Amino acid sequence: MTDEVVLCECFARDGLQHEPRFVPTDTKVGLLRQFVETGFTRIEASSYSHPTRVPAFADVRDVLRALPRTPGVRFKNTCPNPKAVQRALADFHDGAGADELSFLVSASESHTEKNLRTTRARQWDNVAEMTRLADGKFVLVGVVSVAFGCPFEGWVDPDVVVADVARFAELGASMVTIGDTTGVATPRTARSLFTRLVTEFPNLDVVAHFHNTRGTAIANAVAALDAGIRFFDSAMGGVGGHPSTIQYGAGLTGNVCTEDLVSVFEAMGVRTGLDLEALARASAACEEALARPLYSMVARAGFDTVSKESTRV
Repeated sequence: MTDEVVLCECFARDGLQHEPRFVPTDTKVGLLRQFVETGFTRIEASSYSHPTRVPAFADVRDVLRALPRTPGVRFKNTCPNPKAVQRALADFHDGAGADELSFLVSASESHTEKNLRTTRARQWDNVAEMTRLADGKFVLVGVVSVAFGCPFEGWVDPDVVVADVARFAELGASMVTIGDTTGVATPRTARSLFTRLVTEFPNLDVVAHFHNTRGTAIANAVAALDAGIRFFDSAMGGVGGHPSTIQYGAGLTGNVCTEDLVSVFEAMGVRTGLDLEALARASAACEEALARPLYSMVARAGFDTVSKESTRV
């Protein structure tokens, strides 16, 4: 394995879904442009969630039409159901489609009901129909939520997660994201599950998606790295977690901070391919967009310039 990782910047979707105040379209587009300039090659741009349920993405079409289309950069949108894929196809045929589509399942029945308002069996039927509708026009990204534990049911059997990943692979997904939705993973459980996934699915790009609810996201990411994972999700400032209208879990539910994760990886000699000066500017712009200090430690202290001098900002 090479000492190189790919981070998907999730601020504009997973980050903003948690915000009660609508962020203007122009602000979102400006931030997405900064993410491209920083060097991200995978960026979560928006969601086709129903606008009355998740108002943060009522402007999804306007955002997609304004995105900077740069060779080598893929924009991802989330699709919770077949109607969302039909909207994605309409944008695709208008020349403003996303490059990747995320299809969601939850590893527990209770979280499926709360988050997707259906059952696991019906959601898998939805995913099969969504795959058929997508018709090979997008990179398909499967997402398994609450993979390490459910806030309603507790422990989640890793066999269920592995079976879900296998099902996504059979449907044609080229990437599958494993979500620690409420931050209950530990380095040991993360290393165990990701080692198994890397071993059992050598031709699949497995993505680690950690939340920092209990302050363990960085440690879990390093454990996943040691297990062979080279694709990670993160969000500037550690924001996000779940739509503001859905309440589950406790404490801070946000994603692992992009700034902090990049600092650790670069200090370890793991290349992220990102311009750290541009990253610092994007971090400040995200705080300005939300009009408050966010949760990154590096945003306050600066990048580590001691462990590896090439990280100097």
